[in-house]
Amino acid sequence: MVDTQSNFAQSDAYLSALIRGVRSAPPASAPTTMGRRTFFKLAGVGAAGLVLGFHLGGAAFAAETANVDTPDGNDQAMNAFIRIAPDNTITIYSKCPEIGQGIKTSFGVIIADELDADWSHVVMEQADINPKVYGSQGAGGSTSIPHAWDQLRQAGAGARAMLIAAAAGQWAVDPSQVTARDSILTHAASGRSATYGSLAAAAAKMPVPDPKSLKLKSRADYRLIGKRYRGVDDPKVVSGKPLFGIDVQLTGMVYATYTKCPAAGGKVRSFNVDEIKGERGVLDAFAVDGTGMMVEVMPGVAIIARDTWSAFQARNKLRVDWDLSEASSDSTSQFSAQARNLAASFPQKSDDNVGDVDKSFANAAKTVEAYYEYPFAAHVPLEPMNTTAHWHDGIMEMWVPTQQPDRGLPLIAKVAGIAPEKVVMHQTRVGGGFGRRLVNDYACEAAAIARKVSAPVKLQWTREDDFAHDFYRPAGYHQFKGAIDKGGRLDAWREHFITFTADGKKEASGANLTDNLRYSIKAPNLRRAKTMFPLRIPTGAWRAPGDNAQVFAAQSFMHELSLASGRDHVEFLIDAVTRDVPELVAKDKSVNFSPRRAVDVIKMCADKAGWGKTLPKGGGLGLAWCYSHAGHVAQAVELSVDAGKRIRIARIVVVLDVGPIIDMAGSEAQAQGASTDALSTAMGLKINIENGRIEEQNYNAYPILRMPFAPMTIEPYFIQSDNPPTGMGEPAFPALAPALGNAIFAATGERVRRLPLRDLGYSLAA
Repeated sequence: MVDTQSNFAQSDAYLSALIRGVRSAPPASAPTTMGRRTFFKLAGVGAAGLVLGFHLGGAAFAAETANVDTPDGNDQAMNAFIRIAPDNTITIYSKCPEIGQGIKTSFGVIIADELDADWSHVVMEQADINPKVYGSQGAGGSTSIPHAWDQLRQAGAGARAMLIAAAAGQWAVDPSQVTARDSILTHAASGRSATYGSLAAAAAKMPVPDPKSLKLKSRADYRLIGKRYRGVDDPKVVSGKPLFGIDVQLTGMVYATYTKCPAAGGKVRSFNVDEIKGERGVLDAFAVDGTGMMVEVMPGVAIIARDTWSAFQARNKLRVDWDLSEASSDSTSQFSAQARNLAASFPQKSDDNVGDVDKSFANAAKTVEAYYEYPFAAHVPLEPMNTTAHWHDGIMEMWVPTQQPDRGLPLIAKVAGIAPEKVVMHQTRVGGGFGRRLVNDYACEAAAIARKVSAPVKLQWTREDDFAHDFYRPAGYHQFKGAIDKGGRLDAWREHFITFTADGKKEASGANLTDNLRYSIKAPNLRRAKTMFPLRIPTGAWRAPGDNAQVFAAQSFMHELSLASGRDHVEFLIDAVTRDVPELVAKDKSVNFSPRRAVDVIKMCADKAGWGKTLPKGGGLGLAWCYSHAGHVAQAVELSVDAGKRIRIARIVVVLDVGPIIDMAGSEAQAQGASTDALSTAMGLKINIENGRIEEQNYNAYPILRMPFAPMTIEPYFIQSDNPPTGMGEPAFPALAPALGNAIFAATGERVRRLPLRDLGYSLAA
């Protein structure tokens, strides 16, 4: 049995111990991607002026001088976030992957605001992967901005301080008398001024300030943060410029496909090698044993060809004799039937046991029981998995559209049989991730293939590969029982969670009960327990892991309880959020859950949605909330349902408290995109597995929402608190499904306890 959980843990262990060395420059045939050596050469005093960055070291941010082996003594070694050219162009390097979430724009705005730069002077570039210089460079869990917030602000403020020091030195004035604004330094008393570019060379010679000495701006002082911005790559994206991994072209490049067993865990016995090698355009074909680890390389057959079309055509004639002795025989229909049969049998061992649940049920004014379930789901981002790898001069050079390059580096080194410092990774723009590209299996496969090919090789998955070899969101099954006391308050909550295990000991990746429910549902008497089914199919993080489906079940059941209580649903939610149950609150001080912030988003959402208003027959308004990825979010759905169970969405309201908004346009787009994705998932998405094989093989069987059915009105609102910013890509997802289900109940009286809705006969009206 493949232990996907321990695979991820092993990856993180590698990452935590990783110390990156010097990168060699890409070959002349590479795309326009600046390597570190080239970067520092361009950062010389005469060429670029000022280069500055900060590295996250443990709990403190500290300035770090890079030990860069450069051939030119004039190279600047002050790290790599900011470069200021004599012509006043300010190049800012975005350290984390851009996967459509707007990080490349937001990172630039954060730095430029503290730098007091003129945004029109800023050029954003993607940094290559080097954790020693940049610290963590991953994008997942809506953590990019929270993790980099102070680091980036200090980088901008530090560069500003050095520019001011340079101006003060040249003008023989006190630094406190020099102001910086819009990329210009000014000494008001003498009327002197200078551009950043004209002083960049002098600033580069100034001591790098201690980050602790820097006074960072308060929210009232922001001049760039919070405004609306066009994405820095938008013109290139819409005009089809080569930004993505799938676009990489190198001189002499060959193309590869990689075919794995349709049932996870199968191995290659043999294949029609001579026939495949004889196909037009095919250069080679060979079996790869792999490492036997899902997150690295599973056994398969590689076909190398002169172009992608030839590789795909040859693959169509591939016949593999698979050894299925250790392959998956998982069945989602069996899981569903078994879960329903087991649900009412509450396990003897509890994971959470607070108060006296049995006494509460015995004394309750009312009790409510319900069973909820949701299916497996696939990521299937628009850009299929791909990687270009070139084994040359003892290094493995790669162009990868990944969300977690840090995690990939040690695994690639292991697969290639080289030291980690011999892996050079160029981060490309990513055509969608949603958690799929937190796993670097496709990059590891490319490295394994490249070791056997004496040329740059692009591994290109097909859409069918993406469906068949994902790390799926696990299905889940919940048996609830709740008690309402004589005062109409939630008094007890009992939950039997049926989920999956990869190793028989702990939950499979993404299959654990989310801790966030501890904060959103506080019953003074609470008992939770789980039953785990063995699973061979790999699972993983899927947009808003855990919360994405578990909030549907929990918040829908909360609506059932509020109806049983006879109280207003919003009032009932607020009461449950503000209950004082210390045993349910984590002792981890990094958790920023706030009952006040939760109440604020719930109240604003109800107000903006017109809670309590009278709707026409067939109309309904539903509301739910969640604490997810450190964000407090409430969502409301107003809809109508006709006799044919066709749903017409009138409007969706989203209220978020995620701290200060960096890019208002980007944040609104994230809130709207997450809501649309959640609607799409709730309405139609489901992965069926039989005999270890994925039945859905392309979008025709996996009905992602089409444009004509997308909601016309999604209204995002933000409560901009002074709390540190949290992520935006995921928190607006989980509460949509229960709000939708609650609205359907309000409109029809039918309770939605199972997803997707198409299985219940519902559809969306255009």
